[in-house]
Amino acid sequence: MAEAERPERIYLGPHDLLAGRTLLPITVGGHQLLLVQDGERIVAAERACPHEGADLGLGRCVGGRLHCPRHLASFDLCDGSVSPGWSFCALRLFEIESASDGLWLRT
Repeated sequence: MAEAERPERIYLGPHDLLAGRTLLPITVGGHQLLLVQDGERIVAAERACPHEGADLGLGRCVGGRLHCPRHLASFDLCDGSVSPGWSFCALRLFEIESASDGLWLRT
């Protein structure tokens, strides 16, 4: 799809989509993502760890960081940066917009 044809945002579902869960794997536009509830904030992240592809949906979220279940590296949910001691690329994050009609992924 050409850049000009991409929507600015994609509807994900109602406000209670996570229904009390911290992590929710989703597929959007053929991409495997992970919705992460961190307090009142919801962020979308790529689901595969950039290190070796571990499923971050099996990890946990604590104190604004998403922890990989395989290597115990963690990612800052503000900018995707990896914890000290690791030297691989940051986790790709996507903004979630909470609108009157539900949750939207900003593209």
